[in-house]
Amino acid sequence: MQAELLDAETELKLAYAWRDHRDEAALHRLVTAYMRLAISMASKFRRYGAPMNDLIQEAGLGLMKAADKFDPDRGVRFSTYAVWWIKASIQDYVMRNWSMVRTGSTSSQKSLFFNMRRVQARLEREAAASGENLDRHQLRQMIATEVGVPLADVEMMEGRLSGSDYSLNATQSVDDEGREWIDALEDTSEQAAERVETSHDTAQLREWLLVALQSLNERERFIVRERKLRDDPRTLESLGTELGLSKERVRQLEAAAFAKMRKSLVAQSPEVHQFFA
Repeated sequence: MQAELLDAETELKLAYAWRDHRDEAALHRLVTAYMRLAISMASKFRRYGAPMNDLIQEAGLGLMKAADKFDPDRGVRFSTYAVWWIKASIQDYVMRNWSMVRTGSTSSQKSLFFNMRRVQARLEREAAASGENLDRHQLRQMIATEVGVPLADVEMMEGRLSGSDYSLNATQSVDDEGREWIDALEDTSEQAAERVETSHDTAQLREWLLVALQSLNERERFIVRERKLRDDPRTLESLGTELGLSKERVRQLEAAAFAKMRKSLVAQSPEVHQFFA
């Protein structure tokens, strides 16, 4: 806070020295002079629960980005230009660390995140002053109109701002023996009984298919194997070339082979027809 205050002329010289000659001493002096601005802006975001030291660090990074990209030929003061970069850096940090769930990434969502509570409080004050009673839906709609975002974004952000993240390992009651929240989640993985049933059905189908393949002659088995059992199935044309047959003839043999296999499968077990109908 004891850093020098730069006048416009000195600030301009330092900016030119860094831009044109990459003078690190000039950059350091410029950044140091406006660090108080970064600290001041960081303090405005303490209500979001982030550590002050981290906010100051992010503000400093934003200030350095501003110094690196500042164009002194545009005729504006560095402080005016730096404010945007400092604020953007702090806001990005706050949103990244607000929740493990990504809160928002678009400019409208960021605007909603940082302005929703303020806009909501103002709208509620105005409604109370006029004697109007707003329900939650009306209030959300008014916020969406005021900020210029979809109603769905307001509903989503309201949920995200309503509280912080909770651990799934937290207990549901104050009792030491209380069940953890993670125990209440539905297990969507395959159950043991289902795995056994699937394994049994797969083995049975494999056995039926082997028997069905034995009902085919050698050429039909070759066509079925090359067309359906390879990782890279062959075309009718390539099989026809190898067997000395037309593509249409190979297709006919393939259809006849499938008909034989279907007949064999149904003969082995009538209910298997539902899988190959």
